[in-house]
Amino acid sequence: MTREVFIAHVEREQEALRGFLLALCCGKKDDADDLAQDALVKAYLSCAGYQDKGKFRSWLFKIAYNTFLNHKASLRCTESIDEARTLISGTNADSEFEHQDLYLALRTLPPKERSSITLFYLNGYNIKEIAAITETSEDAVKKQLSRGRDKLKEKLKL
Repeated sequence: MTREVFIAHVEREQEALRGFLLALCCGKKDDADDLAQDALVKAYLSCAGYQDKGKFRSWLFKIAYNTFLNHKASLRCTESIDEARTLISGTNADSEFEHQDLYLALRTLPPKERSSITLFYLNGYNIKEIAAITETSEDAVKKQLSRGRDKLKEKLKL
């Protein structure tokens, strides 16, 4: 892949990548931006190995997901939305975001459930695609989605 082709792909997918990471980071915009930058550097360094067989977005999201998993600070789960609210101050979170309660509830989920929920509901990936991105089985993704939905319903009182 040439540099120009890579840049064109990134320009097309950058907004979706940032949205994905923003949701995984529970609204912490600075963390999401840092992860996006790290993921894009990793993608650029490994773009020679990219085969144009699949979707560029899936390939990029897989790199971003692995970068997220390696970022230990964003993995901390909280027990309640109130605890998450205490941990995330207005300076760390995107307080203008209209779905702040969703971010806080997502923070209570373990990283794998958070990732599956984010990929499925916020990014529109199907179970097979999520399994490929997260390198898990389809059954594991289904369980993560089910558990994540149940926990979010309870936390958000839906």
